[in-house]
Amino acid sequence: MKTSIIYVSVHHGNTEKVAKEIAEVLNADLFKPTELDPNTLSEYDLIGFGSGIYLLKHHESLLNFVDKMDELKDKKAFIFSTSGFPMQSLFHSTLRKSLSEKGFDVVDEFSCRGFSTYGPFKRIGGINKDKPNKEDLENARKFAADLKKSRK
Repeated sequence: MKTSIIYVSVHHGNTEKVAKEIAEVLNADLFKPTELDPNTLSEYDLIGFGSGIYLLKHHESLLNFVDKMDELKDKKAFIFSTSGFPMQSLFHSTLRKSLSEKGFDVVDEFSCRGFSTYGPFKRIGGINKDKPNKEDLENARKFAADLKKSRK
């Protein structure tokens, strides 16, 4: 199963840490949206899309990348995110909808808390200063291992 991960990690490297853990388990190619043409993904069987959550959705550059993609039939996708807030997966709906419209079957989703100094949190030195922590990264690895098992 040939796998790629497209991710955006802007402020503290939270999402990049998670992306690297997932990529290691899946032996996936890692890309940022600016590093590839959105229409070159047809060679991959499984594609992950992830970023931090900004204003209740994934990073705009990731959403724009998906919008520029051609429709891809019979492709599997997974979504992941980091956020200062709990229940991050509730914020996956915009990306999930866009991927479905492009013909993807979204097979699973992962999210965890991340260190955030966004908006008012900057004044107090941020929240979730220890996130993602060792346990979060291990959960990302378990998520990837489960994806791998289910794709065999």
